[in-house]
Amino acid sequence: MTSLAASQSVPSGSGPLIRYQTVDAFPGWERAEDLLKQAIERLNPKTVLEIGSGANPTLSINDVSRYRVRYITSDRDNAELGKADPCYEACCVDMEIGPIPQDLLDSCDIVFSRMVNEHVRDGLRYHRNIYSILAPGGVAIHAFSTLYTLPFLANYLMPSRIGEILFNFFGPRDRHQHDKFRAYYSWSRGPTRNAVGRFQRLGYEVVCYDGFFGHLYYRSRIPLLHRLERAKTRVLLTFKMPLFCSYAMVVLRKPVGE
Repeated sequence: MTSLAASQSVPSGSGPLIRYQTVDAFPGWERAEDLLKQAIERLNPKTVLEIGSGANPTLSINDVSRYRVRYITSDRDNAELGKADPCYEACCVDMEIGPIPQDLLDSCDIVFSRMVNEHVRDGLRYHRNIYSILAPGGVAIHAFSTLYTLPFLANYLMPSRIGEILFNFFGPRDRHQHDKFRAYYSWSRGPTRNAVGRFQRLGYEVVCYDGFFGHLYYRSRIPLLHRLERAKTRVLLTFKMPLFCSYAMVVLRKPVGE
């Protein structure tokens, strides 16, 4: 959460704030709700859209009422949206493919996603469409996994059937509410110079870009590998090699006047 707080002091038009942490600080899971609340409290938005929230919107209905914000939970699958509380304002849209509803264009003060970007096939179209729905000065916040760490590289390269077996072994969960979807990792990278440049060429200001090293997949199943993974994480954190991040969070701003 401190990275988002620090990003508010980065003036428009300056270079991005780039920082590195361990997976323990990654805000894509339990910390996602606090991350989104922090953004709402700091930016005071009128409209927030969450991408790919499907069955599990990050903000509770009570918090939507408390913040007096228009909160749109979106997904490309109506069946996933149908699993959530019907009190949410739901929008069935594929943010990668479109078409984008006209009433969303230039209207969203915050666009938020968690553990979605790695499932996108075409990062260029996806982030261009998000840019189109942001209001001038609006902010997109994405927390996602990246490609070049062993479990995610294996997930990318292996046949889906093998990936399903490994998923059930290392990360069993309620598949009705938290299903597994194919990962493609287009534009899902740590804060490399190329990654920053891609967003800038679309017109975004890259406010901050955090890379997180390490993962927790071995923790309960293979303790020895988990200890080795933690040792590797400390080395990566020392040398700060963005290509080998396991997760990332990026905050992107649409310039005023666009």
